[in-house]
Amino acid sequence: MSYEITNIKFNSYLEKWSRDYEIYGPVKISAGGRFSDTDNIRYEKIKKVEDIEYKEKSIFSAKEVLFPVTETLFNIQEEQLNEPVYDKKKYLVFLRACDIHAIDRIDYIFLKNGIYTDPYYKRRREAIKYILIGCKESFENCFCASMGTNKTDNYSMGIKFFDDKVHIEAKDPIFQEEFKEEIEIEFTPDYVLENYYNVTIPSVEKLDFSLFNDEMWKDYAMRCISCGRCNFSCPTCSCFTTSDIYYKENPNNGERRRVWAGCQVDKFTDMAGGHSFRTDYGSRMRFKTMHKVYDFKKRFGEIMCVGCGRCDDRCPEYISFARCINLVSEKVNEDHEEVK
Repeated sequence: MSYEITNIKFNSYLEKWSRDYEIYGPVKISAGGRFSDTDNIRYEKIKKVEDIEYKEKSIFSAKEVLFPVTETLFNIQEEQLNEPVYDKKKYLVFLRACDIHAIDRIDYIFLKNGIYTDPYYKRRREAIKYILIGCKESFENCFCASMGTNKTDNYSMGIKFFDDKVHIEAKDPIFQEEFKEEIEIEFTPDYVLENYYNVTIPSVEKLDFSLFNDEMWKDYAMRCISCGRCNFSCPTCSCFTTSDIYYKENPNNGERRRVWAGCQVDKFTDMAGGHSFRTDYGSRMRFKTMHKVYDFKKRFGEIMCVGCGRCDDRCPEYISFARCINLVSEKVNEDHEEVK
């Protein structure tokens, strides 16, 4: 069921829902970008529809709603460990199809990766509902159509923005009941059919370990500067490190936090005794690529990358992950032909 609603009226719904939900959407932060004269777009709490930046792609994904940049796991008080008081509010999040697919990928890591689930992630995940932002046209570096993540049916509401109104598709009975007094229209959210750049996914069956020592990785060793922007803007990267913090007032009190980390960042693979793996940046790019298109696929049956293109958008050295996947596919196909 779909409806046309003025911005003023929709804002009244948002105000009502905010009593039960924390509402997040992509927000443009003026002068908050890489340079003093550039903006940033990231997920923040919103109060009205005008807060939402829908014309541009967000620089950071919605994963930080479910998986915060820094999160206290437990507090230390002398010899006692206590979990922080958990806010039982629900989450209502405006996001695009590729980001909905990305959350499905993170689910595998935190909820379906062995016999244990992550309780911190699980609590938020069970409390979230999606409002799908349609994409009428592809953004510059997106390759979601190639990854099959350009469309989804997994959302509670779909939305299209206009200057003074919105079109809403309500799939969830809860929201259908909310809009029962509104005038119905015909509407389904937009989605792109093709991108400016196409990606060929390498065959897991054809890929073997000989690719790990291929010359192609040397190019990335010379170009990558290990800034980690690709990791932190990626909606499916979920690596973290833990840090114990003690308080100056009482060193016996403190907390343990988990903090985002990434395979491209220095010291990520450091071990006790001064040992470290993947010290050159080319091997890190190889690890990330193989994890996204090979390891994850082999373990869970899906490609980890969702083709949002944020890594390509953010890289200061103009390294294209989309191009990297295509290079891997070319190498795999070449090797397979030679064997024949």
